[in-house]
Amino acid sequence: MIYTVTLNPSLDYIVGLENLELGKVNRTEETYKFPGGKGINVSRVLKRLGHSSCALGFIGGFTGDFIKSAIETEEIETDFVQVEGDSRINVKLRADLETEVNGPSPGIAPQHLDLLKKKFRAIRKDDMVILAGSLPEKLEPSFYRELIELVPHGTKVIVDTKGVPLNQAILAKPFLIKPNHHELGDLFNVEIENREDAEKYARKLVEEGAENVIVSMAGNGALLVTGTGSYTCNVPKGTVVNSVGAGDSVVAGFVSSYLNNGSILEAFQYGVAAGSASAFSIEFCTKNEVEELFKTIQVREFEKGGE
Repeated sequence: MIYTVTLNPSLDYIVGLENLELGKVNRTEETYKFPGGKGINVSRVLKRLGHSSCALGFIGGFTGDFIKSAIETEEIETDFVQVEGDSRINVKLRADLETEVNGPSPGIAPQHLDLLKKKFRAIRKDDMVILAGSLPEKLEPSFYRELIELVPHGTKVIVDTKGVPLNQAILAKPFLIKPNHHELGDLFNVEIENREDAEKYARKLVEEGAENVIVSMAGNGALLVTGTGSYTCNVPKGTVVNSVGAGDSVVAGFVSSYLNNGSILEAFQYGVAAGSASAFSIEFCTKNEVEELFKTIQVREFEKGGE
């Protein structure tokens, strides 16, 4: 089983209007509601790529009911821990300037943490776990690491977060982490200006415990660093129309391909194809879109000074 973990899910309320006038009544042209959260996004893309998964995390209130119902409508299994209070609402205003207003997390009590940890103790070595997104307020930044340490040794765990929670998770030796170049630079208080910088610091994360590191670098392609080598790939040509969920699609694409054939390099290639396909679409990628873009992506060994 693939488990995706979203500790801080949301109801994403998308509001579209031509111009936002502060201090006045604004009328929307279109509105949409989606279940939000990086792990949930991974589950949704995995489903499009032909893989089932089970969504874990914390939900509460009427917003939590919406999140759970919307996911299950897409035939994705859920096993959330119910908490008191409402899951957060994130409002995304699409106007002349895009603006986001993110709500607070619901309170999470010690008994809720214990219930989630109990679910992790039931995970088997041949399962795969994807921990993605931010931690709710007041949770210790070591919580991802604590969860990883509960699963059997050798379980494939993927972590997609940033900052101190990512640094802590690396200590538990995850199978894959996926920072973008800004998040990678933040870990070392440096600016990542090129692939050579990215390879240098991603290599440090492998030395610290991560088995594999994918660094996404926007229009400059992506980089994969493993224990045995470093690789780069191009980003296919296309018009970016929606960056939301593109990184989560990289993770889903990687997992889908890796489970199908066990090749890290091909999984890297397929993940980049999935991320690009989602970025080029209003909604998440489809399997056909991914497979068409996959043909246009080339993976090659990284060479210093070869940019």
